[in-house]
Amino acid sequence: MNYINNYTKHALHQFYSFLRWAFVGLTVGVIVGLCGTAFSYALKYATNLRLDNPWIFYLLPVLGLVIVFIYSIAGVNHPRGTNLVLLSVRTEETIPLIMAPLIFISTLLSHLGGASAGREGAALQMGGSISQQIGRLMKADEKSMHIFSMCGMSACFAALFGTPVAAAVFSIEVVSVGIMQYSALIPCAIASLTADVIAKHFHVHHMQFSVPELAIDFDLSIGIRVCILALCGAILSIIFCAILRVSGNLYEKYIKNKYIRILVGGFLIVAITLLLNTSDYMSAGEEIIVNALSGHARPEAFLLKMIFTALALEAGFKGGEIVPTLFIGSTFGCVFAGLIGLSPAFGAAIGMIALFCGVTNCPIASIFLGLELLQGAGIEWLLLTVAVSYMLSGYYSLYNQQKIMYSKEMPKYINKNAHQ
Repeated sequence: MNYINNYTKHALHQFYSFLRWAFVGLTVGVIVGLCGTAFSYALKYATNLRLDNPWIFYLLPVLGLVIVFIYSIAGVNHPRGTNLVLLSVRTEETIPLIMAPLIFISTLLSHLGGASAGREGAALQMGGSISQQIGRLMKADEKSMHIFSMCGMSACFAALFGTPVAAAVFSIEVVSVGIMQYSALIPCAIASLTADVIAKHFHVHHMQFSVPELAIDFDLSIGIRVCILALCGAILSIIFCAILRVSGNLYEKYIKNKYIRILVGGFLIVAITLLLNTSDYMSAGEEIIVNALSGHARPEAFLLKMIFTALALEAGFKGGEIVPTLFIGSTFGCVFAGLIGLSPAFGAAIGMIALFCGVTNCPIASIFLGLELLQGAGIEWLLLTVAVSYMLSGYYSLYNQQKIMYSKEMPKYINKNAHQ
């Protein structure tokens, strides 16, 4: 009888926890999903406004000054961006609600001016900030607040990218590499799926690609070439992280004043763009990713995108590195594939996922992201790509507050911060 009573109590407790976290996931998914949907439309409007009025690009340095000013008047003199969100999941750090409107406005201004930036940084920061405020209103304890943060990250990522499975897994996987907080799976999954449904209801456009070349049976010869391409993607991920770090260090060393720093960065971007006489490297560059996955890319595109992204983000423009990462990986893969006898479109898909995995250290989320972006094609190739890229990309990351809990080479606990 005691056994039955204990089992019943345990089952009721589990069911109560399920209902509680399902409610949290649904609440966060609705609120953050609506905010993410509004942000997506605002980004689209800002980008179209610049495309219809090309002269706005020349205002990029001025828009940069506005970004620094609004952070200053909000009292955020040393913004930590996505690193603060990662810390909030692992420590007692909190994300102030002011971060949501700040990253919303600053990312819009960055895209309006054509700075080379993505939008996942805004998604993670907005989602984390809003969901923590929801947690405070619900009087959540410290441990529960960590899950609220992950829920918000999942929801906003899903609303902006249309990849709910990858969004849910990414938020759980990215904080501490090697340890996944499965207790967050129910709320993150529900928040992510809810936000995705809301975004689709409002007809938010999401990236999705068709690469028929991926639909081929596994072959040893092709597998070896995929490994070579994934290895190159891993090396490129290290180079990209190093370029970001070096650019940031140079800015801080030679230009102490934040206003002058972003002004100089804006002027450099405008000058180089005029020198190259192309708009390919403005904003996120999704159209270039589409071209690469169709088998067309300029050989220098991946290198120039790395430079433009580093100049923009390290100067103080806002957005994120993920869409630029997809740009860099797809254009590199498209070009390099021809050198090793692979289809350019096939190589673009492999390069895109290899680089994403290398810079985020999230192998499981990388596979799901590839499946969702590429409409379920080529899972064997994605698995092989991610396995190679994850192991050979070292301990570098876009986020210096990401914790690498276990070694990539052996089952050894190392607990170290990732390099940038």
